[in-house]
Amino acid sequence: TVFRGKIHRSMSSYVCSIDQGTSSTRFMVFDKAGNVVAVNQKEHTQYYPSPGCVEHDPEEIWKNTKSVIEGAMSSANIRASDIAALGITNQRETTVVWNRHTGKPYHNALVWNDTRTHPICEELAREGGQNRFRAKTGLPISPYFSGSKLVHLLRTVKGLREDAEKGDALFGTIDSFLIWKLTEGRVHATDVSNASRTLLMDIRTLQWDEKEQLPTLGIPPCMLPTIRPSSGVLGEVSGIQSLKGVPISGVLGDQQAALFGQACFEKGEAKSTYGTGCFLLMNTGETIVPSTHGLLTTVAYQLGADSAPVYALEGSVAYSGSLIQWLRDNLQLISSAAECEEVAKQVEDNGGVYFVPAFAGLYAPYWRDDARGVIVGLTAYNTRAHIVRAALESTAFQIREVLEAMKADGGENSQVLSLRVDGGATKNNLLMQFQSDLLGVPLQRPVVNETTALGSAYAAGLAVGYFHSLNEVKESWKCDKTWKPDMSHEKRDALTKSWSKAIEKSLNW
Repeated sequence: TVFRGKIHRSMSSYVCSIDQGTSSTRFMVFDKAGNVVAVNQKEHTQYYPSPGCVEHDPEEIWKNTKSVIEGAMSSANIRASDIAALGITNQRETTVVWNRHTGKPYHNALVWNDTRTHPICEELAREGGQNRFRAKTGLPISPYFSGSKLVHLLRTVKGLREDAEKGDALFGTIDSFLIWKLTEGRVHATDVSNASRTLLMDIRTLQWDEKEQLPTLGIPPCMLPTIRPSSGVLGEVSGIQSLKGVPISGVLGDQQAALFGQACFEKGEAKSTYGTGCFLLMNTGETIVPSTHGLLTTVAYQLGADSAPVYALEGSVAYSGSLIQWLRDNLQLISSAAECEEVAKQVEDNGGVYFVPAFAGLYAPYWRDDARGVIVGLTAYNTRAHIVRAALESTAFQIREVLEAMKADGGENSQVLSLRVDGGATKNNLLMQFQSDLLGVPLQRPVVNETTALGSAYAAGLAVGYFHSLNEVKESWKCDKTWKPDMSHEKRDALTKSWSKAIEKSLNW
């Protein structure tokens, strides 16, 4: 397939991406081979106003976005004319509301892992249960998704509902807010992958569901951004001088961007990203696969308005890298994330200790808001190293559960023969080997590990002719390291049986 757009930009040297994540904002410039030419990154403040509440300041995120773009462009001496296209990838579900006229947010952004909307979700689930909207949206009712967060803001922020009904207040996930700022308010849009995470979009029509979802949740349709394909020109940058005139032509939620950056374009191909949380996505092609095993059915991407959307099954693990940060900051068992592997290697195994990090409940495949974190199996024999190792292993156990659910949902089409992995924790050899052992399949880490940024840059480049086809993108993917399974079936079964016991102990709090 060839994606046609502003082909005159295809002669430019580079493509770039804003990677707006949960803990930081990064700007990256890539060449045609996917090599990183320039990068700049800045962390933003995490606000925890009360238990279960997590917020970001959208204005700080915008300020940091401008800063990292200017920093990367000037350090590598790159001009706007050198850039063919800009892609955006973002933390999904995180909810922003701002004023159409001033551009000022009404409230801090409610972050994806904020659980304050649990009462709203219970209210919605009273009629029809937790899966009331699943057939249309692919999602269960959960505080995780943007819909309940927006309802909360409309109910609690003074003057917001009135402004929303007048058309003065706008809603968006972080991508929409950045597009609005980059185009100085000319474009209010999102892409299909981000829209599919709101609980408000019909995943078949790729439109906001104004018949059922919006009236049920009490959301004025005029607040919502226009839904656009993931690859296609949305507008041009005018709000940042160093990118002035560059087309914004690729937008993907971070996990869909990683799937795209890992070149998982064929049905059955899968990737796992190890970041703050952990996310396993499997491409299901143009087929919507409803999950009966606790997974999410989501839109992976759409390449142009004339192309059919590509769907995916997804399993999300809330605490992965953030669990290691918790060991460092809250328990002070380690002094740095890098020390985690070193400490865990001091013991041969977990010594019978299992750590279920259900700090915000359990995500896939359980969806249990009543779960809480537990460390079980402790005896006087155990040391700090066993607890650190159990924390590390918890990610691998959770990913195994997600992959098993995928196999059950997808049947013959979902037998994953290998798994492409990315994210910070792929540097941890102990975790990656244990993950391969538990899954019984090889793991492959790419040369370019920044797959979220790369994925949105690929989507942006395809829209303007910088890349001519998915095959060209696929050929640029190169494997850096492979881990192969080396564990007996008996040992794997014994470990997973004990993990299941630990899960039971984490429920009904």
